[in-house]
Amino acid sequence: MRILEELASRRRFGMRPGLEAISAACRACGDPQKKFKAIHVAGTDGKGAVCAMVDAVLRAHGFRTGRYTSPHLLCVNERFFIDGEPAPDGLLDALAAPLAGDPSFDRLTYFELLTLVAYRLYAAEKVDFAVLETGLGGRLDATNICAPAVAAITRIGLDHCEWLGDTVEKIAAEKAGIIKSGVPVVLGANSPEVRRIVEARAREAGAKFVYAPDIASESDIPGDFPLMGAFNRENAVTAIAVLKTLAKSGFAIRENTITESLRGVVWPGRFQQVRNFLIDGAHNPPAARALAQSLGDGKFDLVAGFCADKNVDEVLGILSPRVLKACAVRTNNPRSLGAEELAAKMRAAGMDARAATLADALDTGRPTLVCGSLFLAGEALAVLGAWPWKIRFDPAETLRV
Repeated sequence: MRILEELASRRRFGMRPGLEAISAACRACGDPQKKFKAIHVAGTDGKGAVCAMVDAVLRAHGFRTGRYTSPHLLCVNERFFIDGEPAPDGLLDALAAPLAGDPSFDRLTYFELLTLVAYRLYAAEKVDFAVLETGLGGRLDATNICAPAVAAITRIGLDHCEWLGDTVEKIAAEKAGIIKSGVPVVLGANSPEVRRIVEARAREAGAKFVYAPDIASESDIPGDFPLMGAFNRENAVTAIAVLKTLAKSGFAIRENTITESLRGVVWPGRFQQVRNFLIDGAHNPPAARALAQSLGDGKFDLVAGFCADKNVDEVLGILSPRVLKACAVRTNNPRSLGAEELAAKMRAAGMDARAATLADALDTGRPTLVCGSLFLAGEALAVLGAWPWKIRFDPAETLRV
């Protein structure tokens, strides 16, 4: 991905509130974001899984689809799916090339740049639907200039508080910023406080409000559903509600075949069993609690790596009662917490912990949980030979946000 890598090296990472820069960049490119229907998904946890499920069902119904999610686990191609496969280097480079020599695009952040490439990709490929995951928040996220057929909000908890607010209510208000006039919004299972805020925002915007558990249930999920974990069943209920809402809006989706179509979903690194390893990208307290609730009663070894900006101490406190031995590793990310520093935090949480390389940490025959970062989940799948797609993996790649 030579051109995207070169562009990213000139742009700042992180979050910049406001839609002015991405809106101006899209106008300069002919507003590609207006040339396809979007399924727009926000939330604290589960939004990527909901995107993967909705995408799988839409493809099973014969629609041409795009899917834009973040972050990537191994390489940046994973953010840009076309018809169920990561977009190839050559296609992404061709779409990014016109941006490389134009100084008017220099003020874009990395995420804004990739979002612009996604818009160009899905317009050029003439997709019927693009399933778009917000990067951070909703109201001021670069994805929030799309033209959605339906919006969805998954479970909301405390994460990215420095940007979104220090209460669930404040974060819910930011996520509800994706609601648009006349566009139905589906809210996944949430607290009464979150439901009240989202429902009020929908009423103000003149948008139909749908509470997912009111129109979908776990009985709609196939018995051989490929994604493990109670939280993925909750995500499936949200995805089914989104699809039923699309069907009720006049799109050619057969409600009686949604269940069958969910059997084809692939979403690696989320409560994924590989031999004696359980690999999950849980990296914040809500995800850690959901993970702990899905683990059963046994104990396990832990291999963990975190980005330094996460609430590491609370996540470790949630998992500690279940851990026999722990290995701290550094992830392949510039923002990663060092292995020795993480090992010290593990010991402070009551774990028998040591620092290790990932390959050393995975050299065990005992039941082992790998978590703390989606980047770590991807690296573990690669080491274990369980990566599902035939795309480039460059272990030196550091273009991560």
